[in-house]
Amino acid sequence: MSINKRSILIAAAGVLFVVATVCATLTGYRFWSDREAEQARSQSMDAARTTVQSLFSYDYDSADKELPKAADNLSGDFRDTYLKLIRSSVIPAAKDKKIIVQATAQAAGVISATSDHATVLVYANQVTTSADVPKGTITSSRVEVAMVKQDGRWLTTSIKPV
Repeated sequence: MSINKRSILIAAAGVLFVVATVCATLTGYRFWSDREAEQARSQSMDAARTTVQSLFSYDYDSADKELPKAADNLSGDFRDTYLKLIRSSVIPAAKDKKIIVQATAQAAGVISATSDHATVLVYANQVTTSADVPKGTITSSRVEVAMVKQDGRWLTTSIKPV
């Protein structure tokens, strides 16, 4: 084989190697990206369900301890607003009227998700009893939960009724 043909074969093999490496890298990145998105969907949905239940469940005897703990799953202005609301309205009303609320997330689904942001739709039921209504009332609701991943944890940045 002449040097010219040999050089062409070596160059062609080099080009094929580079193309194969690029294709493998892109495929690996897509796989990694899809896997990250799937983990984000699963983790954010679980976190949204847990957060909705903890924010909307309380017992008048322990609301002043339970509800502020729920704020640990919130972020930014939403956390500050929630803490003000429970301290100024929810806890005093719960103690005054002896309110007990048990919220359960019946179902949830991810509307959108990236590796560090997610929006989750949660269907929740609340059973509320009080001194005025001892048998209780059941309320169903749907809420859209916006979330952000910070320091490896999914935190809620807003909740709005849908």
